[in-house]
Amino acid sequence: MRLEKCWFCSSTVYPGHGIQYVRNDAKIFRFCRSKCHKNFKMKRNPRKVKWTKAYRRLHRKDMTQDSTFEFERKRNRPERYDRNVTENTLKAIKKIDKVRVDREARHIAKRLKPKKAQLQREAARELEQSISMVKAPGALLRDPSLTLPIKVKVSKPETVENRMEE
Repeated sequence: MRLEKCWFCSSTVYPGHGIQYVRNDAKIFRFCRSKCHKNFKMKRNPRKVKWTKAYRRLHRKDMTQDSTFEFERKRNRPERYDRNVTENTLKAIKKIDKVRVDREARHIAKRLKPKKAQLQREAARELEQSISMVKAPGALLRDPSLTLPIKVKVSKPETVENRMEE
């Protein structure tokens, strides 16, 4: 069973699925689904369409440069069957797969790290600006254990009382 790659989105085309288009110069274009075929007919560039693997690789959302991908390349040299080589290869596949999964997880975590820090900064700023909605300024001054580790600017109760009297 041969698993081909979609010309447009680079996903796997399984036997009996998708469509293929053969040009006059005998170039074969395989598509995994009608969505890819339609976009090809509209002459869209796969690098500019956000859901394709080409876009994801170009914009560094997926790992591209990794030594573990070298094992996946198609090789057109037939090798003579050797039981030991086959056994070692099958053992190595598990290790390589584990390494690849770990590296991808690290890559994703590294990509998401700045957004996480930004969300924390925004939450801290929001809390700092509207802490008086959570706790009354007078209560914060009376019981300092209610304060957060974040520096919060609280007005003095005298100024609040003076405003109430006026």
